Amino acid sequence: MHRRHLLNLMLASAALALPFDVSSAQILNARLWRSDDKLRLVFDLSGPVSYKTFSLSSPDRLILDLSGASVSGDFSQLPLGNTVIRSIRSGRYGQGDTRIVLDLTGPAQLNTFLLAPQDGQGHRLVLDLVSGTVGAPKVPRETQAQASRGHPKRDIIVVVDPGHGGKDPGAVGAKGEREKDVVLSISQLLARRLKREKGFDVRLVRNDDFFVPLRKRVDIARQHKADMFISVHADAAPRLTASGASVYCLSEGGATSATARFMAQRENGADLLGATSLLNLKDKDPMLAGVILDMSMNATIAASLQLGSTVLDSLAGITTLHQKRVEQAGFAVLKSPDVPSILVETGFISNARDSQRLVTARHQQAIADGLFNGLQRYFQKNPPIDSYIAWQQAQEKPLV
Repeated sequence: MHRRHLLNLMLASAALALPFDVSSAQILNARLWRSDDKLRLVFDLSGPVSYKTFSLSSPDRLILDLSGASVSGDFSQLPLGNTVIRSIRSGRYGQGDTRIVLDLTGPAQLNTFLLAPQDGQGHRLVLDLVSGTVGAPKVPRETQAQASRGHPKRDIIVVVDPGHGGKDPGAVGAKGEREKDVVLSISQLLARRLKREKGFDVRLVRNDDFFVPLRKRVDIARQHKADMFISVHADAAPRLTASGASVYCLSEGGATSATARFMAQRENGADLLGATSLLNLKDKDPMLAGVILDMSMNATIAASLQLGSTVLDSLAGITTLHQKRVEQAGFAVLKSPDVPSILVETGFISNARDSQRLVTARHQQAIADGLFNGLQRYFQKNPPIDSYIAWQQAQEKPLV
């Protein structure tokens, strides 16, 4: 998403803000408009939908997958003559999902976005297509070479952030166990596992014992154009009896619990971060900048909550959970407005039983494997459109 124009990023991210358990929606109708530079296809919907798109070549097709939706309208009467769309077909797949395939006369660029009800019209899904021969950007040589080798899509980039480090030891256990050492080991194991998996690439915020300010950690994720950011911790709690793993996401409002509030205050310290400094909005009208930031942050938090829930479910089979839901608070290290971000407390080093397990190589490996499985499951459900995983899934699905 980071490779698109900022406005396209906002529009695409808006789709992530929709709940993923939306009630079954009907695709009621389709309409078509033409202009000199693009073709607009609008699907009228009975309600909100969750969707994803990807493209295929030889022959050229655009694929639209809608979760929990069905088609009740008729596309056969659309005037497709002299357009980039040769035909439109649809069918059911999976558990109640719908796939719509646009067969094309040639390559086309696609931009999609959802419109909420207004001016007497209901929910709409808008597809703007620009023919590949009109204003299409040149494909970089490395992309062409990659495609010729049979790997036409990019890796998903995960930035792993071992908390604390250097002059900041983090929490310290009763026997001198240091949080910064535990989380570095777990993060390195997670990074190795990600590197072994085709379709993923990984960056570590730190790969040794040195201090990185909170602001720099967020900057590193954005500099690497991360698809997700995971900060790994093993903190202390006010109560020594507190134990188990937790997953946290950003909250723009209040914390969801006293523990979440305590954790955020402890992690943030004096190094507080304002999200408005992270998007280049200086040249925008202040009102527009605020709208863009709100859209991006809301969509990113929604994606982070889904990611966090998947990771928490994965950890449940490995260790006890301190909370069975994803918590939210104002963690500074999670305040990237365009990168889904979670903070994982792998356990409490202030708890004697947690601390004893956290320092063992076996448990560290189990936690790293659990984190990997959660991340993998999330991206299998929500692969970036231009990623290898999305491309791989397209090869395996019918109706293409």
